[in-house]
Amino acid sequence: MENNKPKFETTTLWDFPTQNYGNTKHGDNKYPGVTPAFIIWNLIQRYTKPGDLVIDPMCGSGTTIDVCKEENRKVLGFDIVPYRSDIKQADARKLPLDNNIADFVFIDSPYSDNIKYNDHPDNIGNLSCEDPKFFKELEKVTEEAYRILKTGKYIAWLIGDQAKKKKFVPVGFKLYFILEKYFKPVDIICVTRHNQTSNTPLWHERARKYNFYLRGFKYLIIMQKVIN
Repeated sequence: MENNKPKFETTTLWDFPTQNYGNTKHGDNKYPGVTPAFIIWNLIQRYTKPGDLVIDPMCGSGTTIDVCKEENRKVLGFDIVPYRSDIKQADARKLPLDNNIADFVFIDSPYSDNIKYNDHPDNIGNLSCEDPKFFKELEKVTEEAYRILKTGKYIAWLIGDQAKKKKFVPVGFKLYFILEKYFKPVDIICVTRHNQTSNTPLWHERARKYNFYLRGFKYLIIMQKVIN
């Protein structure tokens, strides 16, 4: 990394061994399911310019805010239960924003109820992806993202699949088909997963013994809002 900046990615395979880059914190690497700062940095280099407004409706520990401020982008972060004071309280399905104001939207959403974020009754992460309601709620988030995004601008959504008790749910594919109803597909990035609790010798042995796969990547789905 030159000048403490990440590598500018040029392929559809992104592999970041650590959550952060440089000497400054971007988000909190102790936060459950924290977003890799490298992802935000790469996305805003491609799809925004200094002064553009980036909106993160599920801001988590604030990674998007930290990276955008450092890169001279305007930024608004929301969460159902804000983790810190510069994250505004709001539901990603009903944001307190005008139409067509965002130059870029980034979402790193739950992909089931596998991570305990909080006990808020409206938290989508408390729904299992095996429940059809989960995808209905993700579609509401999609509709809201479409509403706030300017025409011609881009959205990126990070999400993973679930394999639990020998039942596989292709969450990424299901979300892709929802997004495609509203946006024009641009590309899909494969982001290598690191530091998940299943990445241990015990779980690798179980995967061999019982013939199943551990989750090794997440999808980063990139789409554009165009005039229909």
